[in-house]
Amino acid sequence: MAITAAMVKELRDSTGAGMMDAKKALTENDGDMEAAVDWLRTKGLAKAAKKSGRTAAEGLVAVKVDGGKGVAVEVNSETDFVAKNADFQNMVSSVATAALGTSDIDGLKAADLDGKTVEETITAKVATIGENMSVRRMATLEGETVVAYVHNAAAAGMGKIGVLVALKGGDEAFGKQVAMHIAATNPAALNEAELDQAVVEKEKQVQIDIARESGKPENIIENMIKGRMKKFMAEITLVNQQFVINPDLTVEAAAKDVGAEITGYVRLEVGEGIEVVKEDFAAEVAKAAQG
Repeated sequence: MAITAAMVKELRDSTGAGMMDAKKALTENDGDMEAAVDWLRTKGLAKAAKKSGRTAAEGLVAVKVDGGKGVAVEVNSETDFVAKNADFQNMVSSVATAALGTSDIDGLKAADLDGKTVEETITAKVATIGENMSVRRMATLEGETVVAYVHNAAAAGMGKIGVLVALKGGDEAFGKQVAMHIAATNPAALNEAELDQAVVEKEKQVQIDIARESGKPENIIENMIKGRMKKFMAEITLVNQQFVINPDLTVEAAAKDVGAEITGYVRLEVGEGIEVVKEDFAAEVAKAAQG
């Protein structure tokens, strides 16, 4: 039986399954809509798709290093309870290992994981565990030495905040200290050159407006702005921040003391930028009753 686009659309609308999954279900069942729905449910695909609208803002960041390459991967779940589940943690660890052989999130989702793609593995796990999940982000870092650190580890190599630091010179112990610093301070950029210039210009304009409100002469205003911008850079750029291990030194000065140069870093924190809509209890009950 010929499978039409209208049939695929109908099955997608009724189950929430993806287009390719819906088409395959109809093909496998000779266009029988009810059998196709059952096929999707058996495979866990209809159940998984129906959960895809729920906000997944919990989860774990996993970090892995192989030689001079490191990866950090964020895999989200709906609840912190699932993030503590050993089955979920094993999957996240495997996804991070797969990420070492890829360069971006699309490549990771298509990567092989025990005979399935990473994306298919996640979909199957959604059906098993019963929560929406997603591989949300990944970042790679390369350097002479790459050091990984996880803040408040939930298991080996994974937790709520994952950091990678690339060094030229120095050693792993110093790299770990820098990674801990980054986890704590969350700098906006490595140095001024790598900072978004729109952020710099916006801050500069704010400081100009503040200084001019003082009514002081232009030459004094100019010096005020220079001083305030220097302080701004010291607060948000990694190399200029006071080193948390030794606040008498900047991070850059501490690196020089051990013969190291920090060439890059990555910091991923679970749920960054995800807006979670909170409902009051009565609204949740009413919503459940309607569903």
